[in-house]
Amino acid sequence: MTEYFYDSYSIIEYLKGNKNFEKYFKDPSGVTTKFNLMEVYYSLLENVDFAEEIYTSFSSVVIEPTDTEIKKAMRKRKELKGKGLNISYVDAVGYAISLEHGIKFLTGDNEFKNLPNVEFVK
Repeated sequence: MTEYFYDSYSIIEYLKGNKNFEKYFKDPSGVTTKFNLMEVYYSLLENVDFAEEIYTSFSSVVIEPTDTEIKKAMRKRKELKGKGLNISYVDAVGYAISLEHGIKFLTGDNEFKNLPNVEFVK
C-alpha cells in the first residue's frame, strides 16, 4: 500500500544516513517521479556508479504524473508563491500527486513545513 510520495529531499536525507527517514524506506511504501530521481541523481554525481545504482533501485517506485496533475501542480505552485512560498516545479508536481492520490508528501523542505498533507521530517 502506497502511503508516501518521496520528495527528493527525503530520498537524499535517507541516503545520507539521516535516521529520521529510515522507517519510511525500510519497507518502501512510497512513490516518486523521474523528475525527483533526476534531482537525486544530480546530487550524487560525485560518485557516478552510486548515482546509477540509486537511480536504478528507485525506478521500481516511479510513477508518471498525468496532464491533470501537472496542471494542478502549476496552479498550486502559483497559489503558494502568492503566499510567499517558493517551491520548485519538481516539488509542485510531487505535492500535487500526493494530494491527488491521498498520500503524504514526505519531505524536510521548510517550504512545506505547515502545509496540509505533508509528513515533515528533519
